[in-house]
Amino acid sequence: MAKVLCVLYDDPVDGMPKKYARDDVPNITKYHDGQSAPTPKAIDFNPGELLGSVSGELGLRKFLQSQGHTLVVTSDKDGPNSTFERELEDTEIVISQPFWPAYLTAERIAKAPKLKLALTAGIGSDHVDLQAAIDRGITVAEVTFCNSISVAEHVVMMILSQVRNYLPSHEWVKKGGWNIADCVSRAYDLEGMNVGTVAAGRIGAAVLRRLKPFDVKLHYTDRHRLPEAVERELGATWHPTAESMAKVCDIVTINCPLHPETEHLFDEAMINKMKRGAYIINTARGKIVDRDAIVRALESGQLAGYAGDVWFPQPAPADHPWRTMPNQGMTPHTSGTTLSAQARYAAGTREILECWFADEPIRDEYLIVDGGRLAGVGAHSYSAGNATKGSEEAARYKKA
Repeated sequence: MAKVLCVLYDDPVDGMPKKYARDDVPNITKYHDGQSAPTPKAIDFNPGELLGSVSGELGLRKFLQSQGHTLVVTSDKDGPNSTFERELEDTEIVISQPFWPAYLTAERIAKAPKLKLALTAGIGSDHVDLQAAIDRGITVAEVTFCNSISVAEHVVMMILSQVRNYLPSHEWVKKGGWNIADCVSRAYDLEGMNVGTVAAGRIGAAVLRRLKPFDVKLHYTDRHRLPEAVERELGATWHPTAESMAKVCDIVTINCPLHPETEHLFDEAMINKMKRGAYIINTARGKIVDRDAIVRALESGQLAGYAGDVWFPQPAPADHPWRTMPNQGMTPHTSGTTLSAQARYAAGTREILECWFADEPIRDEYLIVDGGRLAGVGAHSYSAGNATKGSEEAARYKKA
């Protein structure tokens, strides 16, 4: 029987919800490209419940215990004395979410001789040292597409909130003011702007589709070019590099995975090649941009705004400069963990576990590493290597 170690974010400060704002969530069975939503044999939760926090347990306890497996759930993930590190030694399966990632560094993997499966409840497996997983023969899987549209909707929201100067305007209302000139002195129309996405996979392409009705000029860069028919449908211009695209865009939205090739892609040199007063929207991974270069660009006016849903490390320490930099629209990593998305990634996590325990193949679109190599969607989207360096700084959040 297996020991499953599941790392989830903390419960709400006032306790788990006794009731919810809505009675249900839409049942999504198929995605835009035809891929089916997760199809486990059964689920032990009601879609629309809070599943991603510790008490929600991704709805897995009944299923796992009925088969004789042990489930340990914790939010204490950072530092050598954390519950996560103490429990790793005899763990076979680690489940983590990108929003509160359990960083599986090479050092931690070395301390977990029984570890066979690292499962991301959501999308993005950069919190695992993929090279170490390849070297050890550990399978890495994630629930691809489960929350792609959730993130794409968040991107559009952030673009509009930045360009229209929504957040400062809302603050004037809360303060009892009616300061129209202050509000509109940084407000523009999105119409006619050049908007580009770094990567046009499931999230990036969904962003392009949702932006097209705004009558913007669309651009993208991706190592896998879209079919000509799709480019025509979207009216999107392909660029061979992120740099060539960024130079012509008023808004750049980052939607690529984090791996060694994309780490610090938007550094000071790249940002300085962008139009003065451009915006960056980053719901991909915090480490794709240079933390301090973003701060300097906002302070100098090279960037008019930065809205992000992702930080490095996560959770971000209290003194992280993105918390206090000007003209920002930061949120904690929430874009992909709406109650709607949780229903899908919890179901997908169970589907993967059902396959694992039955010794049946895991869907190719869920595989990142398998059999000592990048596999499935991982071979398409990632490169081998390690992007976890510096993750130990997440322990400072707990100390603060």
